[in-house]
Amino acid sequence: MLASLPDLLAGARVVALPLRTRFRGIEVREALLVEGPTGWTEFSPFIEYSDADAAAWLAAAIDFGWGAPSVIVRDTIRVNATLPAVMPADIAAILDRYPGCRTVKVKVAESGQSIADDVARVAETRAYLGPDGRIRIDANGGWTVDEAERAIHAIAEYDLEYAEQPCATVEELWQIRQRVKYMGIPIAADESVRKAADPLRVARHEAADILVIKAQPLGGISRAMNIVREAGLPVVISSALDTSIGISMGAYLAAAVSELNYDCGLGTAALLSADVTDAPLVPVDGAIGVGRVTASPALLQRYAAPADRRAWWLDRVARCYALLDV
Repeated sequence: MLASLPDLLAGARVVALPLRTRFRGIEVREALLVEGPTGWTEFSPFIEYSDADAAAWLAAAIDFGWGAPSVIVRDTIRVNATLPAVMPADIAAILDRYPGCRTVKVKVAESGQSIADDVARVAETRAYLGPDGRIRIDANGGWTVDEAERAIHAIAEYDLEYAEQPCATVEELWQIRQRVKYMGIPIAADESVRKAADPLRVARHEAADILVIKAQPLGGISRAMNIVREAGLPVVISSALDTSIGISMGAYLAAAVSELNYDCGLGTAALLSADVTDAPLVPVDGAIGVGRVTASPALLQRYAAPADRRAWWLDRVARCYALLDV
């Protein structure tokens, strides 16, 4: 192990950053940041994740802050805009925060909403983008196979690039892929990769055309790259509502992938109304740069989490560290 537990705890800073729009059911994003020998790094598994799941995120943080720099083949990454499950009237204001982005990922299958709501959101997004823009939908596994089929049929007229995780399980993804294959709409897998005990199972079972790859949940850049190589499928490198420090980890991963056929989901700093750096990794002309991000002492202080939340995160680090192969 490159970093000891005292290394991680000594300089840890815990922040609570407000979001511009409610997303994934939260309005504040918490993250633990620490500066390692090779730069600032991030540990930010979502609150509800178990220690077993979160341990991979800690391995990724250690890899990025203490490991050797990855070899990169590009210095900018084209990114998509991410549209929460908002009403059509709110769409333009959100997408305006993604200047130059030609692709929008639209959240669908939100609890309490209907397929009609999803169709209206996608239709308004198409009107905003025009005919040349790209639209992908993300259900986060929220549909049954039958619901997914009905929804994809209803939304297909707006020219979908792909449907991400329409159903929860690998078996269901295989079924919906068979049902919509004739429509030419690819199926992408996210949760079936980053939350799976075997992240390659979805590829082996031919249950997806595209894999969504995230550095933190998969244990870091090196481990994620191994999955990319072994899967042999096109990939979209994405983030998990990270601060700009976490996004920089994803940018380095995207910069190391030999072929990127799709815009990456690394523009989510635009969803935050505050960040931890004076130079946040928000899209400029539809892209972000690849480079280390330095935390601002003033912003770390301004958005420091309350003492009880800091203690919660430090305890979480200790528990997850105990699960790593040290």
